[in-house]
Amino acid sequence: MEFLKRFSLNNLLLLAFGLFIFRYGFLDQQPGLPLALNHWQYALMVLATVLVAAGGFFIYNYHSSDYQSHEGKAYNIYALLTLAGVGIGYYLSDHIGKPMIVAVLIIAAAIIYLYATSLKQMLLVSNFIVATAVAMSIIVIGVYNLYPIILPGNKVYLATVFELMLDYTLFIFIITFILTLVYNLRNANTDYNSGNTTLPIVIGKDRTIKVVFFTMFIPLALLAYYGNKYLLNLTFALGYGLFFVAAPIIYFLVKIWTAKTTKDFNHLIFILKLILFFTIISIAAITYNIQHNA
Repeated sequence: MEFLKRFSLNNLLLLAFGLFIFRYGFLDQQPGLPLALNHWQYALMVLATVLVAAGGFFIYNYHSSDYQSHEGKAYNIYALLTLAGVGIGYYLSDHIGKPMIVAVLIIAAAIIYLYATSLKQMLLVSNFIVATAVAMSIIVIGVYNLYPIILPGNKVYLATVFELMLDYTLFIFIITFILTLVYNLRNANTDYNSGNTTLPIVIGKDRTIKVVFFTMFIPLALLAYYGNKYLLNLTFALGYGLFFVAAPIIYFLVKIWTAKTTKDFNHLIFILKLILFFTIISIAAITYNIQHNA
């Protein structure tokens, strides 16, 4: 069981869930939108992304654990998962006639590896890298499904779809970045003993909490902007966003200010993952509301 925990199965399930929601709750519902990957090919794309992520989680958790043994075996498992993911990604990209798009998975694998093995020591760089790697999963969808079918006649339509996906990428990036800071707060003592340079160690927990608090206003402001621009006439989607995304963010803001213990930070980590979960579902909620004319 301890071995399986190193793969962060909950995070992998959330990743796979999000990728499928974007396909069947959003892309498949768009009128006249052809996709480069059929259903089984898309499932392979999800598998490739999950395998690359699993390798990254495994090697990161290995380096983060207090007890490290069988280093060669750990790197073999990491290499097997990563190569399998990239291999599947290459098969798909070659099958649709765009072999170079596998680069998006290679880049994701590379930055995850750098984070787990070396950049983890660098202040804030590691936080940005983790957030980038997670947000890139949305980019993978666009690269594999939309880029190969771009034609002069559908450029504007596909650009609109991809722009919406980039909005989600930005939001997920910010929430994940905040999530990494809360992990730093929870693991401050362990990181200090391991020699890791994280924000709580450099400026202290209290100041880091203030940084997290004020940074959390960015996604809240983005929600207000998106709601005002896109959702004012979509009652169901607007209500969903307010209740399931904005409300947990406000709850987080209240709780982070007084967080002190590991239990407090674990609770906040759960809230952030809940925000990510409901953010993913929101794309399906918006699509449903549009189709049913508010």
